Amino acid sequence: MTFVGKILVIVIMAFALMFLGISTVVFSTAANWKAAHAAEKQKVDDLSKKNNDALASIESLKKDVAKSKAEHEAVKKTLDNQVATLQEDIKRIQGENTAARGEVGTAQMNAKTALEEADARRKETEQLREQKLAVEDQANKFKLRQAELIDNIRILTRELQVAKKNADDLRERSAKFSSVLRSHGLSDDISQVKGLESPPAVHGEVARIDAKNRVELTIGSDDGLVVGHELYLWRLKPRPEYLGKVRIIRVDPDQAVGQVIGTTVQGKKIKEGDIVSSTFRSGPRS
Repeated sequence: MTFVGKILVIVIMAFALMFLGISTVVFSTAANWKAAHAAEKQKVDDLSKKNNDALASIESLKKDVAKSKAEHEAVKKTLDNQVATLQEDIKRIQGENTAARGEVGTAQMNAKTALEEADARRKETEQLREQKLAVEDQANKFKLRQAELIDNIRILTRELQVAKKNADDLRERSAKFSSVLRSHGLSDDISQVKGLESPPAVHGEVARIDAKNRVELTIGSDDGLVVGHELYLWRLKPRPEYLGKVRIIRVDPDQAVGQVIGTTVQGKKIKEGDIVSSTFRSGPRS
């Protein structure tokens, strides 16, 4: 056999071996594919079952989700209502808090005012206590003074009884003196009597005269005149001359009425403007 033939034999044998290997591989592969197909089919069946179970679970979950969603909506609605109620409560509470703060402020002001009033009352109480002590001390002094006054009252009562007896005696004597004075045509007015005892220094004029020789004078009780005073009548023009006397029979504050006593000197008539004076001469001779 030639070298080429040997090579070809080797090549043929190589190809034969190669084909044998390929056939073996193909056979093995075909057997493995069948087992693999069965295994994969089993897997597919398992996956289909799992898929169906998953779909059923999904449907169940969808129902659960829908139910949960409905429950969630109901809960949400309930919570929204509760939130709205809570918000109203919060607004109400805020209003109440605002009102409470106002009341607290008012209460604080009232408390402050009450404290100030209490402090004022305390000070007033202290003052009243001091005043009470002073009054009690004064009352004790008054009691002592009262005892003294009671003793003085007893003494004065006895003196008053004596004075009343003396006054009764004096009234009886005064009545007798008044009766005697009136019986002699004299006034019992003590002011007139005192006035007559010390006539004032006056100067006036005759304002008017009537037919009964009564003259109205320009001076009166404001000048010290009383009923019973006697004044001198003078005429200064054309020369000073004495005319007579006049007795006061009525007095007013700014005027008086007098009665000419007896007759005038040489029977001269009294004229308006004539002078009346408490002194014998009213002025120097011209």
